[in-house]
Parts: sequence; C-alpha cells; structure tokens
Amino acid sequence: MGTREYENMYIVCIKSRIRDSMGRFGNFGAVCGAGSCACCGMLLSMQVTLAHIGARPGSRDGLDALVQTYLERCSQFARCRTEGFRSEEALLEWLEKHQGRTPVVVTLLDSRGRQMNSEDFAGWLGSRRDEGSQHVLFAIGPASGWSEAARKRASASGGLLSLGPMTLAHALARLVMAEQIYRAFTILTGHPYHSGH
Repeated sequence: MGTREYENMYIVCIKSRIRDSMGRFGNFGAVCGAGSCACCGMLLSMQVTLAHIGARPGSRDGLDALVQTYLERCSQFARCRTEGFRSEEALLEWLEKHQGRTPVVVTLLDSRGRQMNSEDFAGWLGSRRDEGSQHVLFAIGPASGWSEAARKRASASGGLLSLGPMTLAHALARLVMAEQIYRAFTILTGHPYHSGH
C-alpha cells in the first residue's frame, strides 16, 4: 500500500469514528476490520480491568456511575471493565484464573509507586499495547495496603503506580484512574479531549 492510500485510509478511519459534537469516537474496526485498526494501530483485543479491594465488592457508591461512564468511553479503544474483590487473596486467585496467551500486566496503586503525568502514563499504556499485552489490570488495594507478595508480583509486570502523595478514598481513586485511562487512550489516538494542561 502506498503512502497516499495509507493516508486516505487513515482519514476515513478517523472520520468513521466521530460520533457526535462531543467528540466521542464511534465504532472502531468498522472501516479497518474487526479487532484491530491498521490505520491508527489500536489493538481492540486488549482488556483493561480496573479492580479494587473492599468489604462489599458488589456495592455501588456515588461515583460508580462516573467510573462506568469513563470505562464505556474507553471501550472504543479496548475492552474495559471493573471488578471488586473482598480481599487481596481473592484478587490474586482471580488473576491466576484469568491468564491468557500473555501474562496479565498487574499494576497496583500504591503510595510508594511511580508518579507519572498523563502523557507519560499514556506512553506507558501504549507500550503495553504495542508489546502485545492482552490484559492490563489496575488495582486499588485494601485499606491496610498491599502485602509484600502482591507488590512483588506487580513489580515483575506492571509495577506500582501512585496517583500522588495524598491519600484518596477508594471510590475517588477509581474515578481518577478511570478518567486517566480514558485520557491515555485519547492521547494515544490524538483525540482533542486532552489539551495538554
């Protein structure tokens, strides 16, 4: 395929994704083929899970609807979902059952973790996508913090991520993380949602 054909296909690809004046993308894969986009390089087979540990994993809170809104927006870029667990052990057992062709990239939110700005986080997520990772999991830990075993497991894959030096309530941390995942995908695709400041 020549450069001109590629550029035209990319323009059609992007135009096919504009759904409304809010700038949300439409159905990915409609022009470029189901599951992936040859034009912009998106791999729709990647699964992103936002997990949390809590006493009542099935309960809803006031921010849950906003978390779901951002994850629904993310679904234009990757398959996204939330999972709640009663304990760290339950999360680790769940991870063992959900191994795919590639290991799950486990990233634990922890105050000792690496702090990144939105562009750096987008670059990190894009690198996982480009490496062919099938499943990336971001987990918000128990009130007592992550065990050494959990931190060791995360260090072998995604590592530890900090949202900053302040302590956040679980519900608020989930919302911030959901928004940052969406923002990362928009940065990776050149969507105007992220203005850079």
